[in-house]
Amino acid sequence: MATMKLKSRQQVEDFVRGCTFMGTGGGGLPANGIESLMSEIEKGTEIGWVDVSEIPDDIMTACPFLMGSIAPHTPEVTAEMEDFGLTDQVYTEKEQLAKAIQYLGKFCETEIGAIVPIELGGANTPGGVAAGIVSGAVCVDGDYTGRAIPEIQQTTPYLRGKALWPVASVDGYGDISYIEHAVNYRVVERLGKKIAETAYGLVGQAGFLISGKEMKECVNAGTLTRCYNIGKLIREAREKGKDPVAELVSDLGGWVLARGTVTGKETKDDGYYYGTHTIKGSGADEGNEYKIWFKNENHVMWKNGEPYVTSPDIISVVDAKTGEPIANPLVEVGNEVCVIGLRANEVFRNEKGISILGPRYFKFDIDYVPIEERMEK
Repeated sequence: MATMKLKSRQQVEDFVRGCTFMGTGGGGLPANGIESLMSEIEKGTEIGWVDVSEIPDDIMTACPFLMGSIAPHTPEVTAEMEDFGLTDQVYTEKEQLAKAIQYLGKFCETEIGAIVPIELGGANTPGGVAAGIVSGAVCVDGDYTGRAIPEIQQTTPYLRGKALWPVASVDGYGDISYIEHAVNYRVVERLGKKIAETAYGLVGQAGFLISGKEMKECVNAGTLTRCYNIGKLIREAREKGKDPVAELVSDLGGWVLARGTVTGKETKDDGYYYGTHTIKGSGADEGNEYKIWFKNENHVMWKNGEPYVTSPDIISVVDAKTGEPIANPLVEVGNEVCVIGLRANEVFRNEKGISILGPRYFKFDIDYVPIEERMEK
């Protein structure tokens, strides 16, 4: 039934690499995504996904997602966690997601037959794929965003008017909670973040309990296969001695926004991972300075102090030589990078989509300008 089956570590790494690229700096750490899938493959579990068309309209579907921050823990935070007895996790991220799916079904007294990843990202997508299968559901070849996002309302079910709640939540220490009802998506986001803050990191949650028919109205079909192909393209370009960045830009119809060296990194963590990277241009970009602001993911980029590219369009940082995408917690001063830009999922390029994922949503006095228009100037 699977459209795609992942049978080898190379296939897993290709898939996670593509998810990390589309995660735009967020979506979790790729090493965790690889572990989520390989640990199941090594057990003999069949890992893969099915085409959206194969999902019956009357089946119940759900969406597992990780909520919280991926910021590294400071010694002070680690000490505080020890005071609460939060030292030894009993569940991995994948297990948290699988438990959340199971508890959501139990709470709603229904069987969940298929899951849809909420977003594309190095840990969240593979973790969702593995968790869904572990919980007994099939995984759909698609997602609800087409990139990674920091807030739950920045999804296609929100745009289509679908319900998010109830939400089941399981953290790594075995704490279980439910959000039975909320005033709106933003309140669910706030409650979910508070649960994650209590766990000092990420928690596995599950929501968007809707029928297969409703799911098909929202899903961005084919995105898991697309991620696999992106990751494979990067690897094969390296193996053939080609420039992975050039191959990516050509294949995806994107743009190289900047080439240079990371010279600054400022971050903070309050349940989201915020920060700004500074890049000093090199080569054809010598003399230019770029800044990228992120809230988990990259959302606003400036060139020499002027707005350049913003969400909902894609801003992805990759290693300049290898094309390997770099998640924001792993970006370091001294990295030689390229910044690649892509057009956003079209469903977010309208008034409602821009209102929840454009720069003004993030409190910047900047109008959204489609990336292709910016590149023509």
